[in-house]
Amino acid sequence: MAKHSNKIDNYSEADLMEMLGLNRLKGNEAHSLMKTWMKTPEMRFDIGEKMIFDSILQDAIDKIDTWHEEDLKMLFIAFVIRLGHLQNNGKYNVYFERTISAIVNGHFLKTKTDFMMARGVLDKPQKPYFHFQEWKPQKRPTGDSMAQLVEAMLIAQALNQNEKAIYGCEVVGKYWSFVILKDLTYCISDTYDCTKNDDLLHIIAVLRHFKHILDTTLLA
Repeated sequence: MAKHSNKIDNYSEADLMEMLGLNRLKGNEAHSLMKTWMKTPEMRFDIGEKMIFDSILQDAIDKIDTWHEEDLKMLFIAFVIRLGHLQNNGKYNVYFERTISAIVNGHFLKTKTDFMMARGVLDKPQKPYFHFQEWKPQKRPTGDSMAQLVEAMLIAQALNQNEKAIYGCEVVGKYWSFVILKDLTYCISDTYDCTKNDDLLHIIAVLRHFKHILDTTLLA
């Protein structure tokens, strides 16, 4: 019988793999869905977006190694989300700092997700599609951000009750990785350094490409 608790357990990746029989893949070419996601259309900014891009890139180059978690969120990631066109559109909403839970293969999982795109009613997310985790600073990070992301994606998969993939992104300081969960297999992309111009352009292109996947595949 699954044990229910208000406590959030701090599982590691290895814990989740062992508990649930997960398969872990790594690399942009390791899974067909990841390969498709990483092949992004050409990036195009309007004048205002280009100014924001140049500003946050320079800030990251100069200061990201000194930022704490809130600095990283407010001074950089919030703008990347905006440039990635991840916002409410009537079909889905964005949610911050929400705790979600579900029973997954007999195990009660519960975690807090830093940013989530989901179908919902007002302030209540109901059907999650995408998670950001964990917005940790590069220096002195705490916890296992990849485990927290995978756990959130497993919960989303259980809540959605369909066979469609769940998408996500892990951020640790300047390093970004993208993740797809399909059935019991999760795939982690190559790592991107957001202080490099081409990598930051690709990060934003990947987020915009997810919006296309969401509109044409996940919501279909």
